[in-house]
Amino acid sequence: MKKVVKFGGSSLASAEQFKKVADIIHADGERRYVVPSAPGKRFSDDTKVTDMLYDCYHLAEEGKEFKKALAEIAVRYDEIIEGLGLSLSLKDEFKTIEKNFKEKAGENYAASRGEYLNGIIMAAYLGYEFVDAAQVIRFGEKGDFDAEVTNRILSERLAGIERAVIPGFYGAYEDGRVKTFSRGGSDITGSIVARAVKADVYENWTDVSGFLIADPRIIADPEGIDTITYRELRELSYMGASVLHEDAIFPVRREGIPINIRNTNRPGDRGTWIVESTCQKSRYTITGIAGKRGFCSVNIEKAMMNSEIGFGRKVLQAFEDYGISFEHVPSGIDTMTVFVHQDEFIDKEQKVVSAIHRLADPDSVDIEADLALIAVVGRGMKSTRGTAGRIFSALAHANVNVKMIDQGSSELNIIIGVANEDFEAAIEAIYTIFVISQL
Repeated sequence: MKKVVKFGGSSLASAEQFKKVADIIHADGERRYVVPSAPGKRFSDDTKVTDMLYDCYHLAEEGKEFKKALAEIAVRYDEIIEGLGLSLSLKDEFKTIEKNFKEKAGENYAASRGEYLNGIIMAAYLGYEFVDAAQVIRFGEKGDFDAEVTNRILSERLAGIERAVIPGFYGAYEDGRVKTFSRGGSDITGSIVARAVKADVYENWTDVSGFLIADPRIIADPEGIDTITYRELRELSYMGASVLHEDAIFPVRREGIPINIRNTNRPGDRGTWIVESTCQKSRYTITGIAGKRGFCSVNIEKAMMNSEIGFGRKVLQAFEDYGISFEHVPSGIDTMTVFVHQDEFIDKEQKVVSAIHRLADPDSVDIEADLALIAVVGRGMKSTRGTAGRIFSALAHANVNVKMIDQGSSELNIIIGVANEDFEAAIEAIYTIFVISQL
């Protein structure tokens, strides 16, 4: 049995945290492939090493003195090395980084060094082989991750390695130039490695004991989620749940490899299992609630719209022509509403409205701003009658006006639109009716 284990920045912020991580790895001999992040914050007012690297590189890029800033980063790593009692020096690595910063190697290179250096330390501390992600994770010419080439290269490289450390967050183009994933991309690396070695489990270790049903900044001490499917997680991640990078699902999903979210500081907790499918029923009708503020709706009205072939395509073309993606498109007989991110839309709104009139010839176009979208997700909703009715009832009782409701054919989620100012009240009402009332 093989396990891939990924540790987040907070899990590797100090020597003390490194020791916890090593204890976790050594406690299970099946934890053979380790994916580390860069050191995160040691305390609330601390700075993540990745942010320090960005700031340092910007100084170099602007032709300013950056050696002092780079030396401060070196101190962070030296403290970890000394705290672990390692006879390891990163002086040569920092000389290389200094040279590449002077030569303006790019932001991607700069940001990747946090994981790269942490990977070297982790490999030395565990006695595992270090595999540079730039050698095994490939991006195409346009900067898109090349999943199949990567899987071939990585599978071949790790086939003869019993235990290895592969830094998260970055890879490289064919010519060796470093390319990073988006922030939080070490989650993706862990998933890529799990696919390549055909792991039985991908353990993602962080500073929380798995997913919570709702945002703890809104709901005090919300209940945890024991088991969640890939599809449920995809819906929640897209709508703001941030324990795991949303793109980390795809490499393991195609292989049916489960993900286990665990807490480095509470290794005895079961955490949350993310699986392809399960016969296990969730404790509640819903699995989770997540949402985002900052949307606006563009309502298009036209008599007999439903009988006009191509009307929807013409409307959406107006958004596409100006580079604006849509979130949801609920429609009626004579109306069609397009929900978009307000900050992307606001500077182009009149151009888009003009294009809608030119392309689709509507009777009217009306815009409403400052809206929030909330996703209520759960596989248990399929077999439970009256879920939408309970949501409406809870929101009405909380004096929250529903601007939109949209349910997909999968019956896996219901999307609700409310005013920004009602966002937290709506989540509290939904949580109360589905969770607190069942405790």
